[in-house]
Amino acid sequence: MKNLTFVGIILLAIAFLLYYLSNNFKFIDLFEPTTLMGILAGIGIGLIIGGIVGYASKGASIREAQQRKDYRQLQLEKTELEKQAAELAKQQQNISVEDLKTPSQDFNNQRNF
Repeated sequence: MKNLTFVGIILLAIAFLLYYLSNNFKFIDLFEPTTLMGILAGIGIGLIIGGIVGYASKGASIREAQQRKDYRQLQLEKTELEKQAAELAKQQQNISVEDLKTPSQDFNNQRNF
């Protein structure tokens, strides 16, 4: 939006410069009805174009912010899933170690009889 204001000021300065360089320039001519209508029409067109550009840039920034938010959420979910996978792997490893111990103990119990 700051860039649009800067461009608007530059265009207004160029318009004033062109008006000043005309052959029959008088300062009082700036306040004639036709000149005022031209100035107001230029401002109106500038506001319309600025509004459209501002709306488009705001929509783009909102979409970009939403994408960043979704990406962060996916990263958090990924880390949680990795932690869960690591815990499951530990549990499976503990279960398999216990399963390996159990048959040998049963075998030892059978030998005692």
